[in-house]
Amino acid sequence: MEWVDDAIVLGARPFGEGKLVAEVFAREHGRFGGVVHAGRKSQPILQSGNVVHAGWKARLSEQLGFYNPLELIEPHATRLLDDPIALAGLSSAVSLIRGATPERQAYPQLYDALIVLIEAMPHTDVWPALYTRFELGLLSALGYGLDLTRCAVTGETENLAWVSPRTGRAATHDAGLPHADVLLRLPPFLIDAEAELKSGDVADAFALSGHFLERRVFEHKGEGMPDQRRRLIERLGFAGRL
Repeated sequence: MEWVDDAIVLGARPFGEGKLVAEVFAREHGRFGGVVHAGRKSQPILQSGNVVHAGWKARLSEQLGFYNPLELIEPHATRLLDDPIALAGLSSAVSLIRGATPERQAYPQLYDALIVLIEAMPHTDVWPALYTRFELGLLSALGYGLDLTRCAVTGETENLAWVSPRTGRAATHDAGLPHADVLLRLPPFLIDAEAELKSGDVADAFALSGHFLERRVFEHKGEGMPDQRRRLIERLGFAGRL
């Protein structure tokens, strides 16, 4: 059994003497682990967020398997070393992939979305909002997508401003206003890419995606939300970027 694919490095852990288990998120094969030889050359390649060309093989498909020497394509981790908030964003995104996606199941659209997010991280004013879109994309890829296209009460497609925390369906401002205390805010930029990004919009988007990630994904797995995500939101808040 073997495959070759482009992949995003998720991390690595020790595995016996002189070896590591590298975990990657491959475009056509999903989250996969495999043994690699530890060494000076492999350490910088195996930084989370780097894009590599990976070749995996095993005698049987259910085995852990081995990677051929990973070939570095894009050293994203190195490019973000001087930006601790971007590194926190990268760490959070990787932790969500590791915690939410099942092993060995392909999510090519989610892979592409993660690549777009990582490549946007050098642009300070852009990526926090894009990050929340990535989280909504993760929900959708896992089969828990929200319906933000029309009002669940009136059927209207304009002036959507709220989301039901129970159903994940949108509501117009007027239809949801009597229940504003229990509804989640829907920032305009999540449904209109050209909408002006206002103060508090990113925080509202984090609250929206976080609610459904926790309820529909991590609680079902018997786990809490990754600490990396909480630390990212704290850093963005301290920097005034929510």
